[in-house]
Amino acid sequence: MDFYFLLFSLFFPRIVMLVYYVGFPGQYPANSVPTIADIGLGALFPRILILIYIYQNMGYENIWFIAHLVVAVLAYFGGSRTANRRRNRSDQS
Repeated sequence: MDFYFLLFSLFFPRIVMLVYYVGFPGQYPANSVPTIADIGLGALFPRILILIYIYQNMGYENIWFIAHLVVAVLAYFGGSRTANRRRNRSDQS
């Protein structure tokens, strides 16, 4: 897998997948995910799709898999202070 795909997909997963699919089709990660699942997961849960790509191409004992897993958990469970502050402010109003 391409280093830049892995790096930028930590921060912008949907955009990176779209750019690589359209602009760099030769560097898009090889996968055995069915096309309908590619589209559905890419639209709804792109971080999970990227984790599947990393697992299929590099295995789960890779630092990139661990980094993407940590970021996915933080993103899906509201790991930032800003999101928590906004949630608290809207609850008080």
